[in-house]
Amino acid sequence: MNAVEALIDLLRHPEGSAAIPLGAWTQILAVARAETLLGTLAYRLDGRRLPAVVAAVLADAKDEAEQVRRAALWEANRIALTLAPLGHPVILLKGTAFVAAGLAAGRGRGIGDCDILLPHALLDRAEAYLLDAGWEWLKSDPYDDLYYRRWMHELPPLVHGERGHMVDVHHTILPPTARPKPDAEALIADAEMLAGGLATLCHTDMIVHAAAHLFADGELSGGLRNLWDIHALIEERGMAGLKERARHHGLSSAVGRALRLSHALYGTAVPDAWHKLNATDKLYRRRMTARDGWARERRRLTRTAFYIRSHAIRMPLPLLARHLWIKWRKGKAAPASE
Repeated sequence: MNAVEALIDLLRHPEGSAAIPLGAWTQILAVARAETLLGTLAYRLDGRRLPAVVAAVLADAKDEAEQVRRAALWEANRIALTLAPLGHPVILLKGTAFVAAGLAAGRGRGIGDCDILLPHALLDRAEAYLLDAGWEWLKSDPYDDLYYRRWMHELPPLVHGERGHMVDVHHTILPPTARPKPDAEALIADAEMLAGGLATLCHTDMIVHAAAHLFADGELSGGLRNLWDIHALIEERGMAGLKERARHHGLSSAVGRALRLSHALYGTAVPDAWHKLNATDKLYRRRMTARDGWARERRRLTRTAFYIRSHAIRMPLPLLARHLWIKWRKGKAAPASE
């Protein structure tokens, strides 16, 4: 069993930690850190008898995860206060949503940007309020700015000038140029309110969004962590109504693949129809486990293929070709660094 498989097995069966030899832990912990699963692993192994050096690493990971959780909640609170004049709840997405709602998916989870969802009609005002409150554009290039505003499902990323935290303001969950067209109005209308002007997507929409982010919008970098999100959401609150909700958003394919892979890797309790991987699923699994024992990425051809796919599914080929051509020309024209 290689380090990636060992990590997956530990997440699935934490009681197996006692049988792991000390020499194998270095690679397991390295892969867990690279996949942003070290904090999650720490919580899964909490209370287990472990070698002292392993226990110390996991204790530090828990402490770090707690600091990340507090920082994420603080940042969400600052954003909600800034956007309060909109008169509309700030809908949290991904990791910040999980910790704000107190979900198991947020336990030990790494959190980077604060992703939020607002109605498209409110974006101009939200942008103005954030800029006035100290957030700044991360991308100053005019073409990048235009690209986000015309083709993407979010504003260009903003970073706070003092705190350094980023916020991504979404108006839907996939680029408008992508083939699936999620119902943004339904996502917003069915959001569940939290305190302090915040909200999260409803449970089924959380799973649909996680599946869309993993299989309909990216190159599967960090796929094991994102798949764990789906596993944790289903294990905690089930999947009643998920099939119908996925169909409503045009994301049945992504959700089906998420369920099959989550069951295959983490043993997620799903109906029999999602128990068997197909040939394409196995390619996705190969991409998601493309690390060696020192957490270095491997399977370069597979990773390249999924990188190309991640661009191809975002926009039609003519638009993609134009975009890549412009980016290539800009890269060639950039002055060499000293």
